[in-house]
Amino acid sequence: MTDPVGDLLSLLDIERLELDLFRGQSPDERASQRVFGGQVIAQSLVAAYRTVPEDRTCHSLHAYFIRPGDPKVPIIYQVDHSRDGGSFTMPEVDGPDGLKDLRERRLEIADRLPEALREDFARERDIEIRDVAPLDLIHPEIADDHHNIWFRVSRPIDVPPALHHCLLAYASDMALLSSSYRPHGITWLNHKELMSASLDHAMWLHGPIKFDEWHLYSMDSPFAGKGRGFNRGMIFNMAGDLVASVAQEGLVRRLRTKD
Repeated sequence: MTDPVGDLLSLLDIERLELDLFRGQSPDERASQRVFGGQVIAQSLVAAYRTVPEDRTCHSLHAYFIRPGDPKVPIIYQVDHSRDGGSFTMPEVDGPDGLKDLRERRLEIADRLPEALREDFARERDIEIRDVAPLDLIHPEIADDHHNIWFRVSRPIDVPPALHHCLLAYASDMALLSSSYRPHGITWLNHKELMSASLDHAMWLHGPIKFDEWHLYSMDSPFAGKGRGFNRGMIFNMAGDLVASVAQEGLVRRLRTKD
């Protein structure tokens, strides 16, 4: 039996090298040419949390992805103590019950993909995602940029509260950039000429969460053009409380062909 959540928790259990210096690894089983942005965001937050008392909670984070990371090379995180301080209606959408999980939808079309992509595409996931109004993954229609998903860690976990924030930070990089695809009727899967990557990421945490419970990620993309897409997200718990806000700009453009 595989345990994707256990693998994710291990991924976030970064190695301490010195007091404020940490080393993170990337998964070695995925055929990716660059490090997933959510991994860097979450590992960075883990590093920061490990340098403060347990009663301190993060209220915002901002990340810039200047260069693509190499999954084969460890990532070194250095925490800078710039300041040691001491001292916010949910959309009406269908609930998660009855909605198909993303992996279930992927399995339905896995046999239509090249064999080289099939295994990774259909593998078990650490984050469970249920799209409120899913588009066809291969032949999507043009749709509104507003996009709602339910997501959570895919099994119950017993970890400190701070790590729930780190897991949410990891998952907050999933699906957000695709909001800017929707008005153009494209997905990363059906458009082979599409080049996309997160350029930056900002997140504001408004309170404690339990990310092994369902949360609604309500996203939109108010602007997409000139090779970039701007995306926003609000994350609500099941009680309808806004627990986090996210903003991100991503690279979205056609691949340039060499003459």
